[in-house]
Amino acid sequence: MKRGVIPLAMVGFITIAALVLPFFLPWSHDAIDWSGLRLQPMSGNHLLGTDTIGRDRLARLLAGTRISLAVAAAAALVALVIGASWGAIAGWVGGRVDEAMMRIVDALYALPFMFVVILLMVVFGRSIVLVFIGIGAVEWLTMARIVRGQVMALKERPFILAARAAGAPGYRILLEHMLPNIAGVAIAYLLLTVPQVVMVESFLSFLGLGVQEPLTSLGILVKEGADDMDIAPLGLILPGGMLVMILVCLTYAGERLRDRFA
Repeated sequence: MKRGVIPLAMVGFITIAALVLPFFLPWSHDAIDWSGLRLQPMSGNHLLGTDTIGRDRLARLLAGTRISLAVAAAAALVALVIGASWGAIAGWVGGRVDEAMMRIVDALYALPFMFVVILLMVVFGRSIVLVFIGIGAVEWLTMARIVRGQVMALKERPFILAARAAGAPGYRILLEHMLPNIAGVAIAYLLLTVPQVVMVESFLSFLGLGVQEPLTSLGILVKEGADDMDIAPLGLILPGGMLVMILVCLTYAGERLRDRFA
């Protein structure tokens, strides 16, 4: 578990830097340096240079990291709330209710989730709120299955049977006895959900269906960098490296935490 703390600390450092450093930069992520609307090399005013229209690359990298992490965290929380509630109810009630609820999950698994998210973007318009709601609404399926399995295993344990024999209502047993025992597993899979959401958000933004200007994200920065990589490879290396680092750290930490509670 100690080895899983280092990747989390790295993500925490990246998050703090993305939140704090913009206050110390002379340029915002959407400000244009009118002294030269072109790619500029590293200088005193632009530590990492500028993009093709004169916007500070470091400021945009920090803003993109901040937006991508915020969307991922919000979408993961949506997935946690929906998935944990669905799985807990299905596992606790059991019988035909459980069968019907899990068949719905199986049916949703068969749908191409990226198509569902893109359809939501097209029908309801593109906004950052809809992005994390849409992604979270299709990322809860695995969480529902995990929580359901944990609840079904726990409800046959002696302390749960004793609580039921004492006449404790079902909702109280779920809240006071079930949830504390499955919290570790749920958090572990939540950490594994976050990098998936980061990838989905980045892909949507790369297609132009995610975060919209003047906001930016790592997916948008990767797309912009790919367009100019022959003349300014740094524009692709920086956001691409940041994206890879976040994904690797969160995935490793989630797997370590999952192994601990497995």
